[in-house]
Amino acid sequence: MGKFDRRYLEMAALWAKNSYCKRRQVGALLVRDRMIISDGYNGTPSGFENICEDENGVTKPYVLHAEANAITKVAQSGNSSQGATLYVTASPCVECAKLIIQAGITRVVYSDEYRLTDGIDLLRRAGIEVEKLEI
Repeated sequence: MGKFDRRYLEMAALWAKNSYCKRRQVGALLVRDRMIISDGYNGTPSGFENICEDENGVTKPYVLHAEANAITKVAQSGNSSQGATLYVTASPCVECAKLIIQAGITRVVYSDEYRLTDGIDLLRRAGIEVEKLEI
């Protein structure tokens, strides 16, 4: 665990506050060579209204997770996430785990446990270093 891990995770938690989602706000930072190359938080796609939940409080199916936003943002920037570390406030779901694997991210540091562990299990199966860190 590097000395910057806690700081980057704290920054991801701060970034999560940008989310309009009411049920859970999640933030993510992508870091390579101690440089932040991308960031993301959960929310609706560009051009959509900033309302994540329906009238029953259920998250809308098209809401993007923080990890997906950070990964797609780095792809648009022309930067590479190969060998990067993803700092995320909630452990990744299985859909985000697939994106993390395909993006070449080699390490994931998270603070909050998601109710399902299939995303973390998949990351470990792919040989990605996964660490839980309390902030």
